[in-house]
Parts: sequence; C-alpha cells; structure tokens
Amino acid sequence: MGQITVETCEIEGLKIITPTVHGDARGYFMETYNEREFKEAGIDVTFVQDNQSSSVKGVLRGLHFQFDYPQDKLVRVIKGAVYDVAVDLREGSATFGKWHGELLTEENKKQFFIPKNFAHGFLVLSDEAEFCYKCSDFWHPGDEGGIAYNDPAIGVKWPIPEGCELIMSEKDTKWGGLDEYQKNKASR
Repeated sequence: MGQITVETCEIEGLKIITPTVHGDARGYFMETYNEREFKEAGIDVTFVQDNQSSSVKGVLRGLHFQFDYPQDKLVRVIKGAVYDVAVDLREGSATFGKWHGELLTEENKKQFFIPKNFAHGFLVLSDEAEFCYKCSDFWHPGDEGGIAYNDPAIGVKWPIPEGCELIMSEKDTKWGGLDEYQKNKASR
C-alpha cells in the first residue's frame, strides 16, 4: 500500500485511515479513496452515496443507525474538527455496546471507517466543521434509529468543552438507551 496507512482499534472492524499527503509550495494533494488499496486493507465495500454536512461548534449529531438497511460509512472532516464516535451494535459481538472515539480534523486528515451495524455520531469542536461521508447503502426514510448520546450503559466520554451548550436536533434529544434499542430491534 502506498497512499494510505490503516490502523485498527480495540473494536474489530473499525479502522482509522490516514492518507499520504503530498505537499509543496502550491498546497497539497492526497487520495481520499482508492478501491484497490482499501480492499487490500480489508475494506471491501461499494459506496453508493456521498453526503456532506456543515455544523457549528457544540453541535452533536447522533448516535444514529439504520435498522433494516445498515450502512458502512467512511467519514472525514474537510474543515474544522469533530470528535467522531462509533458504538458496536452487532448481535453476538464480543464488543456489543462498546464505543470508540476518534478526533478527525482538517489538519490530521484522518478518515474513520465504520462498518454496518454500528451507531454513529459526532461532536463539533471547532467554530465550524464540514463533515463528509460515503455510505454503502442509500438513505431509506423511516429506517433510522438512535441511541441517546449520554446513555450510561455505553458511557461515551464526549470531550465537551467547559461552558459549551450542546446543540442537538429534537429527535436526537429523545432517543432511548441501549436497552430500548434492544427491545425495538427484537420487535422488528
């Protein structure tokens, strides 16, 4: 592999990708996706949709997942900084309910690969952030679910700056915990 470095973490399937950045007096160039290199790194996924969002400091989005049409996601920040979190929701997984967080910034240019059946969310740490992500399935209305960002059963340690008031969508303030997720999943 020449253009990316791939690190694994304590939760199987999650991967942190750091591209090789070629810079000179004009600026820089990097490959953000190369199918061959990603396959060699164990990420054999066909992405069908690219999304981009813009948020201000203190925005917390998530923790979101899809019930019937789960998506692999490849996420990165092109402006600003976010703390990105994935929670393992894979049935039978030894790390079910465990989480991993990664700082993604325009400076470190890291990407975070999140496989299917993980909940995902992020907290904006900079004044503004632009967040990009590739998905392996299309968005299906009515298929999205969520888990409370502060569910003590999961215990995500969000780096919320002192004095920062979180900005969340109404739906993100109403999600239940991991126990409610398991009940809803069983009833589907």
